[in-house]
Amino acid sequence: MWMNPRMHLLRCFSVYSQAMPTLYRRTVRPSTQQLIHYPDFFQRIDSSRVNGTVSMSCYTTDASEKAIRQSQSLCAGEQEYVHQRKRVVLESLSSLGINCTTDSVPHIALLASGGGQRAAVGLLGSLYQMEEEHLVDTLLYLGSVSGSTWSMSSIYSNPQWSKSPDSLNTAVSRLSGPEVPLEEALAWLDERAKEGYFSLSDVWGVLTSAGIMKQMDLRHLSDEASRKATNPYPVYTAIEKYCYSNGPIQGKWFEVTPHEAGFTELGVFVETSLLGSKFLNGKLLVKEPEMDMVELQGILGSALALDQTIKDLIPPWLNVSGQIDRAAEDYLRVYNALDKLVGLTRSTTMKDPTALSHLDKLQKKLEDMLNHDKSVWLESKSSGERKSSFGKWSLELMAAVQTWSQSLEDGAFKTNVSLLNKHVLPMIRKWEWGTTGNYLYQYQDSTVPPYLRSTETLHLIDAGLLINVPYPSFLGEKRDIDLLIALEYSAGNMFETLTLARDYAAEVKKPFPEIDAKILKERDWPKGCYVLEGKGKEPTIVYMPLFNRDNCKDAAAFKAKMEEFSTFQRPYSQKKIKFELETAKANIKTNKETLLREIKKAVLRRHNKI
Repeated sequence: MWMNPRMHLLRCFSVYSQAMPTLYRRTVRPSTQQLIHYPDFFQRIDSSRVNGTVSMSCYTTDASEKAIRQSQSLCAGEQEYVHQRKRVVLESLSSLGINCTTDSVPHIALLASGGGQRAAVGLLGSLYQMEEEHLVDTLLYLGSVSGSTWSMSSIYSNPQWSKSPDSLNTAVSRLSGPEVPLEEALAWLDERAKEGYFSLSDVWGVLTSAGIMKQMDLRHLSDEASRKATNPYPVYTAIEKYCYSNGPIQGKWFEVTPHEAGFTELGVFVETSLLGSKFLNGKLLVKEPEMDMVELQGILGSALALDQTIKDLIPPWLNVSGQIDRAAEDYLRVYNALDKLVGLTRSTTMKDPTALSHLDKLQKKLEDMLNHDKSVWLESKSSGERKSSFGKWSLELMAAVQTWSQSLEDGAFKTNVSLLNKHVLPMIRKWEWGTTGNYLYQYQDSTVPPYLRSTETLHLIDAGLLINVPYPSFLGEKRDIDLLIALEYSAGNMFETLTLARDYAAEVKKPFPEIDAKILKERDWPKGCYVLEGKGKEPTIVYMPLFNRDNCKDAAAFKAKMEEFSTFQRPYSQKKIKFELETAKANIKTNKETLLREIKKAVLRRHNKI
């Protein structure tokens, strides 16, 4: 019997029965691929753009079909989003008096660096002013890493954020608003601990969400796949921990978008809704619940996951040549984890003076234990003896937390602390971060590094540990970017993210603009804006440091501001939040004409490409 194709398609989309309680559904958009999972079979809906129209087909397959996409091109869903977004960009350029045709809409990406709270607050300020200057709708993409992913996920919780004047105001005011109650955060943590792949990233994610961003965002990133192209297309980034330390480079950089997640250089992707599920040779075995944005934020902002970050705090008795070995690093990471988690817990109990007093006492106790001069104990000791001593001190730190917890008066705070200890202390001992199911397990393809084919789990962590601006996702032909606007909120050596990205691009053989050596000499007191002109296939980069000559009178003032707004510290006061927001806004306003000039050039670049 003949059936209207449109009705047949709708029937495929909306099969729904109480007899099939395990039905997994997502909203379907044109030009996306989607699996609708039943207990025993899959139904795949494919679509592709053909000659400007959307052609769609619906068919079923069994569970043996591979669910991995291997390609160096954009997936159909992102292609369609970008196609629709270009209409928004075209209208925006026209309103700015920039002549542009449909075919010459430039590919412009705003890249936000990491930097903890400094990056999270800075990005909100920058976007606020870009919206004021009518520049947000010139963007095709918005990419983030580490701390900037926190605020990026927050603003994208509103599907219309770039069209709503109050949306960014809401996100900004939330930073200074009431914290998420500790009970609510711990309820999430308690449920998450019952699921698979629980790790310290979950603890970090819930406490930064509750204590810094003041929001428990329980939506799923794949939900955004069904949205209209109102906002720039979001790209979040991470790295794989083992490959970061051991290589190869192709297995390091990992990106997550509303449509798919995977290794950028390998070009091997899985639907975002399936990230964390169990696979064998590219075949889906067990569909696990998709991680929510709290869990994802814990992965994306987990700078503590690598030992190199613990060297931010070295007590005087250890700060001598030869004293920092593996045993010392293990000890310091336990202290650092406890110290930061106490600080974040403090930020969720700001209205409870008694709780704050108890937490301050614990933090002081831990500091005293760390700073006690133990150097005499380590003199002339063998590596085995040192390992034993540091191991003992690590246990003493955790025992101190337990003793403190037990000494609290009975009540809600003690109950909450006990629950937190139950989940956190075992994880600190394991030091496990970003654990999730490996969709490449036993995948039969020699281009995938052996390690990624041999392990059942991945460990996805903060991409800022490799490059603290998400350049890798926007280099090369895949997204074919004309202009990168890099908002630099990083700590450490200024311009380091540029030189690291240049070296990365050279290793993976992708174009990157030349960096004038004269620029690097200004790292101690940078200007507010630099333009690295792209030639040929190289993108142009507009590089904008948060603190610069426009807001710091000299190198000493610049250094002082970088220290005042350091990455690892307690949640900012309202005064610090306001100051940084105004600083970020001023940077955009001051450099608006430079941005407009480079946007016009990007239009010409795109026109010349076609």
